[in-house]
Amino acid sequence: MNNKFIITGTDTDIGKTVFSAALMLGLEEAGYSPHYWKPIQSGIEGSVDTKFVQDITNLPDERFLPEAYIFSESLSPHRAAELDDINIDMDKLENVANIPKCDGDMIIEGAGGLMVPLTRDNLQINLYKKWDIPLILCARTGLGTINHTLLSLEAIWSRDMPLKGIVFIGDENIDNIRTISEFSDVKILGHLPMLDPLDDTMLRLAFANNFNIKDFV
Repeated sequence: MNNKFIITGTDTDIGKTVFSAALMLGLEEAGYSPHYWKPIQSGIEGSVDTKFVQDITNLPDERFLPEAYIFSESLSPHRAAELDDINIDMDKLENVANIPKCDGDMIIEGAGGLMVPLTRDNLQINLYKKWDIPLILCARTGLGTINHTLLSLEAIWSRDMPLKGIVFIGDENIDNIRTISEFSDVKILGHLPMLDPLDDTMLRLAFANNFNIKDFV
């Protein structure tokens, strides 16, 4: 049975894309065939996230699935879509039959945080509820993460959505991780530190040292 995960975050610029790349490599090392899909890409300056993950993992083209929507500006999807004069078809997007098919596992990276608007009347979390795919919540380790993470968990719990666990990203902060774990009783999947250099070798090593592949398969 193929695994599917939605990589979401407590905020934007959490590090979801870097963790997605690390998980791709972790699954690859374990003998799986992971695929990456970013349904909605807001912002094309520099590089889109799909290209970034492909470049940093050095995995083949067929492991990367085309976006459903790409918008020019790095803004909330609802506003980026308006500026590009594009309509996000929520009925089509919510239909699980329209999720790309692949021969292997799928890592789906969301746009920003859970409560980001996709349209003027629909939040991203509503899309995830329709899909009913297990979430991996990425959170910062630093100041403010306790509040942001517990609020995000409340939103997930109130909608009775499947949650695989929490991934922390950033400099080590043992007490913040412990506090969130004790208040939430949610599985802590691991901690991805800041990496320098940020390349496939470092990502493979960081995943092997900080995560247990059995939690993802």
